Amino acid sequence: MRRGGICVIYITNGANGIEFDEKRRIRQISLNSKVNIRFIRYHSFHSHRGKMGFVLGVDIGSASSKGIILDDHLDDRGPLGSFECPSGGDFKLTAERIRNELLSQAGISAGDIFRTVATGFGSKSVTFTDEVKPDIVCHAKGVSSLLPSVRTAIDVGDLYTKVFRMDGQGSVHNFLLSGKCAGGSGRILQVIAKVLQVKVEEIGELSLKSKKRVEFNTGCAVFAESEAISRLSQEVTKEDLLAGIHRALAAQIDSLAERMGVEQDVAMVGGGARDVGLVQALKEIRGQDILVPPRPHLTAALGAAIIAIERLGKYDSLAL
Repeated sequence: MRRGGICVIYITNGANGIEFDEKRRIRQISLNSKVNIRFIRYHSFHSHRGKMGFVLGVDIGSASSKGIILDDHLDDRGPLGSFECPSGGDFKLTAERIRNELLSQAGISAGDIFRTVATGFGSKSVTFTDEVKPDIVCHAKGVSSLLPSVRTAIDVGDLYTKVFRMDGQGSVHNFLLSGKCAGGSGRILQVIAKVLQVKVEEIGELSLKSKKRVEFNTGCAVFAESEAISRLSQEVTKEDLLAGIHRALAAQIDSLAERMGVEQDVAMVGGGARDVGLVQALKEIRGQDILVPPRPHLTAALGAAIIAIERLGKYDSLAL
């Protein structure tokens, strides 16, 4: 197998294992037993000829930060690592923590990284990056690699919800952001989880057990918190409250999507996409399926890493 280059990859659902073409180039390889990588093309680049290369994608979000490392010689290990941690109050230190963790997972040094692309709320604090890209651009690139049929994507983040239209190559055509209100983003789910004294990662499954969904009268996180406390005093169940807040947030997301204009297929990404209750509520409101890629919170970091690979490919005349 050829060394000293970079693979441009697409990540898709599918069975585990490795597939090779007739020239023994990798076509597909498993990632963490859940995601597969499909080989697209190979770029060698002259400045690092004969040396294995690596790229980093780093996503510094307002609440959570993620990173992923890819190499140019994909074997049965697949991508060498991914990492998520709270963003905290010092984005620079968080970015360094992510890089150090990924380097440790890969067993390499910082000098082995050929290119890094940073994205997200705190991306300008990533001192070791070669390039900063908007999170929507990185999400689109990541989504198109995971789910090539998607043309509309919804990113439910901690501060904002974003809806964007894209083509099959991951280029963004248009987008809309929610207003600066926690009621229209994933923050409201954290607020209600705190009121109910349940872990935020558990609220999705709990909401699906609802027998009689509560109708919330407000889309504001502050008033929703007060309303949730009031309903609890009326012996409303946690499941019914959670189903109601998921429905309220899904309605706001749907309104934003309609303003943007929806083209099939539709995907949800970001931290909010890990909430099965929210995904189900949006499916019910829209009356159509909502695709969710594996580990949807990593799509921006993945897209950043793919952009890093593409940038390296621009400087080479050889592409197989």
